[in-house]
Amino acid sequence: MKILMVCLGNICRSPLAEGIMQDKVQKAGLNWQVDSAGTNSYHIGEPPHHLSQKVAKLNGIDISNQRARRFTADDFKCYDKIYALAADVLDDIKKMSNEKFDATKAMLLMNELYPNKNMDVPDPWYGTEPGYHHAFSLIEQACDAIITKHVITTDI
Repeated sequence: MKILMVCLGNICRSPLAEGIMQDKVQKAGLNWQVDSAGTNSYHIGEPPHHLSQKVAKLNGIDISNQRARRFTADDFKCYDKIYALAADVLDDIKKMSNEKFDATKAMLLMNELYPNKNMDVPDPWYGTEPGYHHAFSLIEQACDAIITKHVITTDI
């Protein structure tokens, strides 16, 4: 399975989501590919935000080698699942993809944990460190739900 995590700038939430999911995939012994992207181009080539890196590191995950890239419509060809971290990001994905948008592949990440609730992972960009811890916690729970769902469906 190939998974893409998407937020706005690809420096706060989606790098955390990529790192968390990669860590869980590795620990579960799954042969999955995980990447991340952003819908805007403000931070292309930049490493994750220093607080995202700090919070990830405090949880035993190193995301320092990641670099921001922009989401493209062609990502629908490359990935099996595209998780948006917020509704505005999902809207951006739809607009950027036009006819390539595939609703069977793209969804809000938190719907894996809370189906049909359409919850966002709040963007910690404008806040302080506790917001990054909160984002980490929400993303981690959603990633656990994805792994659990996969293990259950493949064991049946």
